[in-house]
Amino acid sequence: MLFLVIAVLWLTACSSSTSTLPMAPLDQMPSEVQKAPVSVQDAYRFAVANPEILSQVPCYCGCGAVGHTSNYDCYVKDVQPSGSIEFDSHALGCSICVDITRDVMRLTQEGKALEDIQTYINRTYSQYGPPTPLKP
Repeated sequence: MLFLVIAVLWLTACSSSTSTLPMAPLDQMPSEVQKAPVSVQDAYRFAVANPEILSQVPCYCGCGAVGHTSNYDCYVKDVQPSGSIEFDSHALGCSICVDITRDVMRLTQEGKALEDIQTYINRTYSQYGPPTPLKP
């Protein structure tokens, strides 16, 4: 009996994380996102729920040529005053965009500061091309 109590307490402690990432609900994503691999779904969900982070992180896939100014733009084209989101399908087919976002998710989960996240992304992905020009 004591073993069962300890096991339940241990599982409860392990399953309750105080650093859970904010994520938008999957059912609020476009059908293309809902059908995508889980890593892509999670990247879109994170982007929608964390624009203040991803809008400060550059992308290195070359999407600056199509007007993107951050990794956030790979997922979201526009947010209307009503709150409705116009999604960008770019990240559905771009592993660099998704990889950057997944690294940002991991580093955020680890409690890293935005400046440290930016430094890591710049150092890791600069080999792929120029960064998107972040908005001031």
